[in-house]
Amino acid sequence: MPNISNLTKRISITTLLTASVVSIAVIGSAETVADKIARSITAAPADITDNATIMDVDGTVLREGTNRWVCMPGIGLIPGDDHPMCNDPVWMKWMTAMAAGADFSTDVIGVSYMLAGDALVNNDNPMATDPNDGGVWVKDGAHIMMLFPNMDMVANMPSDPFVGGPYIMWGGTPLVHVMMPFETKEAPE
Repeated sequence: MPNISNLTKRISITTLLTASVVSIAVIGSAETVADKIARSITAAPADITDNATIMDVDGTVLREGTNRWVCMPGIGLIPGDDHPMCNDPVWMKWMTAMAAGADFSTDVIGVSYMLAGDALVNNDNPMATDPNDGGVWVKDGAHIMMLFPNMDMVANMPSDPFVGGPYIMWGGTPLVHVMMPFETKEAPE
């Protein structure tokens, strides 16, 4: 018989995990593990995804990997976002820190692939949820994202995603990173 303290912990953890994935319940309930893995591996080149760990947005490992990459079928920081991404260890550290509301720093460059595109987001405010609330909204196609140890290194990059080429997303926030698009971006109508 399980001890009451462990049972209470399991119930609490289960409750927290359930609450964190409520907004993706429709996607999660309709998809098999194979479906999630298939979507995850569209985020990066096969030489990364073939041996990457595949992790669901709730942290469940769907497939163990043998390289340093972690690919996900969606973005856990944005409830309901099913755009896949593949992250190196620096980006995984960034995502963990952001999910916990903790500070993040790195002494090396971090790379994340989103070759299947991204959701419509506010380029200035990572917490914005309504495209009618102002700000610059953008929907990127295939792109790479990069984190730098010192963002002063990219201080001359534009923050306007529509000027062409790489740009700064979420500048002036702890979530700042460089976007490197491969396709034309979409703006809201």
